[in-house]
Amino acid sequence: MSFKDNIRKVTPYVAGEQPKVEGKIIKLNTNENPYPPAPGVRKLMDEMRLSDLRLYPNTFAEPLRKELAARYDLKNENIFVGVGSDDVLAMAFLTFFAGEKPVLFPDITYSFYDVWAELFKIPYKRIPLDEEFKININDYKEPNGGIVIANPNAPTGICEPLSFIEEMLKNNPDSLVIVDEAYIDFGGESAVSLLSKYENLLVVQTFSKSRSMAGLRIGFAMGSTEVISAMDAVKNSYNSYTMNYPSQVLGVEAVRDEAYFKETCEKIIATRERSKKELAALGFTFPDSKTNFIFATHKTMRAEDIAAGLRKKNIFVRHFSKPRIDNYLRISIGTDEEMDTVFAVLKEVIHK
Repeated sequence: MSFKDNIRKVTPYVAGEQPKVEGKIIKLNTNENPYPPAPGVRKLMDEMRLSDLRLYPNTFAEPLRKELAARYDLKNENIFVGVGSDDVLAMAFLTFFAGEKPVLFPDITYSFYDVWAELFKIPYKRIPLDEEFKININDYKEPNGGIVIANPNAPTGICEPLSFIEEMLKNNPDSLVIVDEAYIDFGGESAVSLLSKYENLLVVQTFSKSRSMAGLRIGFAMGSTEVISAMDAVKNSYNSYTMNYPSQVLGVEAVRDEAYFKETCEKIIATRERSKKELAALGFTFPDSKTNFIFATHKTMRAEDIAAGLRKKNIFVRHFSKPRIDNYLRISIGTDEEMDTVFAVLKEVIHK
């Protein structure tokens, strides 16, 4: 028997392309924020001492946890910090989904969920969205080992109201419900307000989108003291020094600049709403996005052909080849100038 027979075999998550082309590009395929981080972050980077990097970072990222707790009116013990929300979600899967019943999540959603389930040998079941890409809450009343809901959902952009999340929690009192809020700051209502009522809720957010810090990998979860304590125990059994020192320090500064955070989100929302009108005029249809992207299909032209046409002009959008969504494009929201260029090129591609 070879060692190769013992290798864990999984189909890995495929991230959005990081283009390696010459010249100027418009990168709208990975939902990054087109604006820089808060001004204070840049200032602090310039002042940061290189000598500080010789020391291990704070094990629990306590300064950042404290700042986040104050921002969301919670206690430090209600905050878990990780290396991007992917790390946080993976730790949550590893911590809470150790039972025999399947974890439930939609068939069209963030495609890392089933990868983690496979990696950690967690039983799971994909629940089909309806024809309008919406979740039927009655489908989540069957016995389960946990529930994961991205809200707003990706890649559809659809956001469920807070009442929907509360009903899901009420229907599943014995299951942990993870609400992945990577895009919540672009138009949804966070489930954080429900934490005081439901101990089976875990809310996960990220600095990658609304705080323009994807490159620093900062994610966090909010939950009851017992839930967060369990995640800390698993994390410290795996790797106690997960978040580096610069991310902790710069993350604190980003949270403190609430005005810049709100201003940036409002700019993206305004550009998104204008983009909806422009895309509709070009023959696209799409769900009503509450994110920093639009999930669009064209009435006459195939999505992969549109993506190829844009690519020739160094404009990158995301095309998925999966069933049900293979004729859709996920178009991240860039600056107004970038989006104007996209619309001009789309006119050429579609009407050629």
